[in-house]
Amino acid sequence: MYRQVDDFLKDWAVAVEGTLQVLQAVTDDKLGQSILEGHSTFGWLGWHLVETTGYFSHLAGLTVPMIGQDEPVPGTAREIIAAYEKAAEAVKEEVAKLSDVDLLTETGIASVATKGALLRFLIDHQKHHRGQMMVLLRQAGLPVPPVMGPTKENALLGSIT
Repeated sequence: MYRQVDDFLKDWAVAVEGTLQVLQAVTDDKLGQSILEGHSTFGWLGWHLVETTGYFSHLAGLTVPMIGQDEPVPGTAREIIAAYEKAAEAVKEEVAKLSDVDLLTETGIASVATKGALLRFLIDHQKHHRGQMMVLLRQAGLPVPPVMGPTKENALLGSIT
């Protein structure tokens, strides 16, 4: 749970950068890739991150662009990235308008009782799906970015992130 706006904004910047690294590693020809038939694809997961960024922000009382659950997944990774960047920037701008006291405001949602808890859930949810996408990157034969530390690709180059 966040109790200070600056703490969220610092974590949000790191989370957004990591998510963008993963989204940028996806190629258009792999948007339909899933771990197993009938499971979430790259395209769906990326679009879900855009959708839920707006949705969770809305629940926190922020004015962030939202897409509908029924909107189709875009046909290119670039479209998903652009929509994510727009939503992520809107979250940053909206949260920057809040006070620390605002983060303690009740949401009316039992599992995420305050705005600060809901914003924590937003980041946790994003990391969860980003992790799924990193597994898919490996399965698809695409390079896995060093989001939380070295990966096979950059460890082989001798770089430590």
